[in-house]
Amino acid sequence: MKNVTKLLSEIKIKEEGKRQIESVCQLQLMSKPTSKLQISLTGVSGVTHISTATPDHVWFSDGIHLFLANVEGHNLHHLKCIRLVNYGIHTVNMTCDLIYIDRDYNIKKFFKDTRSKSTLMKKRSPWLPLCVVCSPSNNDLLVGMLSTDTWAGKVTRYNNEGKVIQTIQHDTAGQQLYCLPRYITENRNGDVIVSDLTDIDNNDYGRGAVVVIDYKGRHRFSYTGHPSESDLLPHGICTDTLSNILLCDSKTNTIHLIDKDGHFMMQIQTQDQGIGRPMCLSFDHKNHLLWIGSCDSNKVCVYRYIERKNYLKNHCDD
Repeated sequence: MKNVTKLLSEIKIKEEGKRQIESVCQLQLMSKPTSKLQISLTGVSGVTHISTATPDHVWFSDGIHLFLANVEGHNLHHLKCIRLVNYGIHTVNMTCDLIYIDRDYNIKKFFKDTRSKSTLMKKRSPWLPLCVVCSPSNNDLLVGMLSTDTWAGKVTRYNNEGKVIQTIQHDTAGQQLYCLPRYITENRNGDVIVSDLTDIDNNDYGRGAVVVIDYKGRHRFSYTGHPSESDLLPHGICTDTLSNILLCDSKTNTIHLIDKDGHFMMQIQTQDQGIGRPMCLSFDHKNHLLWIGSCDSNKVCVYRYIERKNYLKNHCDD
C-alpha cells in the first residue's frame, strides 16, 4: 500500500521581521486499520444502511424500521415505514434532519428538532427512487432511480426547492450508465458515486460496479473489483476526508478502499469483529471514523484507518 499523505489545511502566522510559525495538520492512511468501537443494537437482526447524524447519533435501517441510536446502541427514536432492503434509502442534510424514502416511494424529511415529518417529493411514475444522498457541499439531493418501463437507472439532482437541476443517465456515447442504482454518495471533489447492480444470476448473487461521474455528469470510471478481471458485488458506499471511496463487496465479504481515481489501495477485513458480511458504511468526517454494518448481525463496528498528525515548522525572516 502506498504511503499516502495529503495536506488538508495550513495556518500561517507571520509578523514582519519576526519568526514565522507554521502549523500544519496532515491526514494520512494508517498501515493497518484498527477497530475502535463495537455496538450491539437492540431489536434488530441486521443493518442495511447507516447515516451519521452527529459523532454521537447515527441513523440505521434494517429493512423494516428506521431508527436513531447513540454510540451505546440505545434506540432514541424509530420510524416504521421502510420496505426497501439493501438500499441506501436515507441520508442526513446539513442541519442534521433525516431525509428518507418511504414504503410508497415518496421522499420525506424528518425534522430533528420538532420530530415532525413532511413530504419533499412524491413518486413520479415510472421512476422509483431507490437511494438518496444529500450533497455535503450545497445540500442538493441526489436520487438514484429505476424505471419500471425500461428497467434502466438514472441519477437525478434536485435543489432545495425540489427542482430538477441535473439528470444523469447516459455517457457521451449514449450508453446507459446505470442498471439498478442501490447506494449513492457524493465525494468532496464533486464526483457522484453509485453502487450499481448490473447482473443477477440464478442464485441472486450476480455482479455489479461502482460507477463514478464528475459534477458535470461525465463518466470518469467504473470500478469492477481487484484485480480488474474479478467480479464485484457492491453494496454500501461512502467517501472519506481524503476523497477515497469505500465500498462493501459481497463477493469477498470485505471493504474495498480505492482512491478518487479508482485505483485499488487495500481491503479492510471485518470477520474478526463479527461482521461476516458487511453491507453498509458511513464515514464520520469530524473524527475520521468508519462505521460498518452487516445485514446478518446486529453488531456495528467503528474503524479508524486515517490518522492525524500535527507539525510545527519554524522559519526566520532575513
